[in-house]
Amino acid sequence: MNFAALSPELWASLWLTVRLAGTSTLILLALGLPLSGWLNRSRSHAAPLVEALVTLPIVLPPTVIGFYVLLLLGSHSPIGRGWLALFGTSLAFSFSGLVVGSVIYSLPYAVQPMQSALREVDRNLIEAAFSLGARTRQVFWKIMVPVARNGIITGGALSFAHTMGEFGVVLMLGGNIPGVTRVASIALYDETQKLNYSVAHTYALLLLCSSLVMLLFIAWLRQRTPAPARPQPR
Repeated sequence: MNFAALSPELWASLWLTVRLAGTSTLILLALGLPLSGWLNRSRSHAAPLVEALVTLPIVLPPTVIGFYVLLLLGSHSPIGRGWLALFGTSLAFSFSGLVVGSVIYSLPYAVQPMQSALREVDRNLIEAAFSLGARTRQVFWKIMVPVARNGIITGGALSFAHTMGEFGVVLMLGGNIPGVTRVASIALYDETQKLNYSVAHTYALLLLCSSLVMLLFIAWLRQRTPAPARPQPR
C-alpha cells in the first residue's frame, strides 16, 4: 500500500479527523470529569435523568443524534443565530459544529469509565481527607482524580478512538466539505462510492490501526491499574 500516493486533499481529511478527535477529547475531559464526580455523589432527583441523557447516544442511531444537533445548531435556532451574529459564519456544516456533535455523541464513552474509576477510589482515603478538614472540591481534585487517573485516561482514549470513527453524526451535521468537514470516515465512504477501492482501503486500514492502537493502550492501562482493595472479614 502506497501512502505517498494519497492526494493532499485526502491527507487533509486524515489531519481533520485527528484535529476533531483531539479537540473533542480535550473538551470531553474538561466536561466529563466534573460531571462524573457530580453524578457519583449527587442525591438530586435530576441526577438519574442527567445520567440517562448522557448515556442516550450509546443506544440512539447516530443519524438521529446528528439530525437533532443539526436542528439545534442550524441557522433558524437561537444558538445558530447567535453564533452567526457573533462570528459571521454558520455553526452547522462547520468544524466547530462537528466538535459540538462529537462531544455530545462521545460523552458517554468518556463519562462512564471516569465514573467507574472514581467509584473505585478507596473510601478510607476520602474519609481521612475529610477528617483532616479538606473540602469536597479539594478531595475530588487532589485525592480522587490522581488515584483514578488511569480510568480518566481510559475515558479520554476511548473518546478519541470513538471520534476517529464517527460517520453518521458527522455526515448529518457537516456533510462532505473538503478541508472543513470531510473527515476520514466520510472520505472512505466517498472513495468507495467512486469504486476507488485502493484509496478507500488505505483509509479503512488507517482507521482500523488507530482504533486497535487505542484499544491496546486501554488494555495496557487496565493491567497497570491495581484492583480495588476488598474489606477484610472480621
